[in-house]
Amino acid sequence: MRIVATIIPIFMIIFIGWFIKKRDFMPPAFLMPANKIVYYIAIPAMIFSAVAKASFHDEFNIKILLITFASLFFVAISAWLITAFSGIPENVKGTFIQSSFHGNFGYIGLAVVFYYLGDSGFANASIFAGFIMILQNILAVAVLQCYSGKGNNKRKRDTLKSNLKAIVRHPIILSAIVGIIFSLSEIQLPMILDRTLSILSGMALPLALLLIGATISFNVIRSYILQIVEISVFKLILMPAVGVLLFRLFSIPSSEYLPALILLASPTATMVYVMAQEMDGEPDFAVGALSACTMLSAVSFTIWLNILS
Repeated sequence: MRIVATIIPIFMIIFIGWFIKKRDFMPPAFLMPANKIVYYIAIPAMIFSAVAKASFHDEFNIKILLITFASLFFVAISAWLITAFSGIPENVKGTFIQSSFHGNFGYIGLAVVFYYLGDSGFANASIFAGFIMILQNILAVAVLQCYSGKGNNKRKRDTLKSNLKAIVRHPIILSAIVGIIFSLSEIQLPMILDRTLSILSGMALPLALLLIGATISFNVIRSYILQIVEISVFKLILMPAVGVLLFRLFSIPSSEYLPALILLASPTATMVYVMAQEMDGEPDFAVGALSACTMLSAVSFTIWLNILS
């Protein structure tokens, strides 16, 4: 019952976001600035606050992080093999591979962790998210660069450089790193700053979920139905399954790896669409993949949490 009570409200907010976008309550002119507020201010504030107040030595487990990395690499390689030996169009391959491993931590994964595991689980997941996001963003840039056939070499080098700079300046990565520094140094946050961050944090997840709903589109799913089914299997089933197998192989209790597993089970990230646009991927496929994965993750999250509870 606790699992259902966690998952259904989260996806009800996502559905409300989709519905009010359809009713023009959230026009396109609103979505971009609202997304910037969430992406650059609210969620980083929430992550920094949680990580800074947590004990890094107690929350961080290098073995869990390495297993999470291994699971991500396994799925990325599996998706690459599928593209190499199937009839997936050349212009879709890079976006297909990226969609298979690039998870939506900031808007969905961390929301599930927060509402299911509370502050302690959120701090733990935020620390892991900072490291994992660095890896998955670098992998995404490398994959898209490999399959980008358009433009001259100078333009491709410039695009690669700009995307690597964007990774370094990623607000969620930066907030996690600065939070880790505060945690390691055991600096106490001043009360005024703590309360300011608390207010900003309060709007992070609800607004993020509404925005996720507003970006969902079902129009393109039919055009790529087979590939999107494959993406959903990779992202929602195979990646967390590999993680669970490895965690149990190394005798790690589920209570310790659950925050990282929820991140592994997160649906395809909206960033996949942004990067597909910037690096000659296939934006339409990205929209279809993230839309389908987001809605199906309501079921997959429920199943995984029931298995591990």
